[in-house]
Amino acid sequence: MKSAIVESPCECQAKLYAELDEERHALRGWARDSRGRERPAPATAMHAQNGRFDVGFLCPFCTRNTLRSFEAEALAFRESPAAIVASTQG
Repeated sequence: MKSAIVESPCECQAKLYAELDEERHALRGWARDSRGRERPAPATAMHAQNGRFDVGFLCPFCTRNTLRSFEAEALAFRESPAAIVASTQG
C-alpha cells in the first residue's frame, strides 16, 4: 500500500503530521513538539475527492483543532514500510 505524509505547524509550534492513503483518507496522525516528544494526534481528511482538500488535526500538546488545506497534486506517495516488510516476509 502506498501512502503520503502531510505536515503543518500548529499555533503552539508543534508539528502536525498525517499519513494518507492513495484515496487521501487519513490512516494515522501524530504530532512532535520542539523537544522532540511525539504523541498521537487524531487526523481526518475532508473533501478528499477534490484537488484541494482539508486535513483536520487535534493537537495533543495544546488541544487546538487545526484545519489545513493541501493540494492533491503535491502529494508524494511511497510504499508503506509495513507493506514492504510484509512483502519481504511472504
